[in-house]
Amino acid sequence: MDAADRKILALLVEDGRRTLDDVGGHVGLSPSAVKRRLDRLRADGTLRGFTAVVDHAALGGATEALIELFFAPGVPLDDVGATLRGLPEVVEAWSVTGDADAIARVRTRDNADLERLIRDLQHDGRVVRTRSQVILRGLASR
Repeated sequence: MDAADRKILALLVEDGRRTLDDVGGHVGLSPSAVKRRLDRLRADGTLRGFTAVVDHAALGGATEALIELFFAPGVPLDDVGATLRGLPEVVEAWSVTGDADAIARVRTRDNADLERLIRDLQHDGRVVRTRSQVILRGLASR
């Protein structure tokens, strides 16, 4: 990866809908050269894809929260991961160091829906305890 690749990636992070011609103009390359570089960055896994940023509050997901999950002894991480992937409210989740075993970022309609989700997570006994923080507003994002 060289300086041109880094600049191409920075431009696309800023606006993923930029045209190849626009990107090329910023980095001094032809549109076909930019496309070749993007194809290579995708093939080697550096560029994983393009995404749309959605206002989830406008879609009814007004409450966003982080839920720390504490597993029962001996519960395999993959089992909880499969459960989390099956819940549409879970935006992303990570295994972590520290007190909790995992953290999930979730979006629900409201606080009552968040409470229902937390009960659902604890229902089968694999998650024995949770600790949650409701997100008030975003301060930084990439």
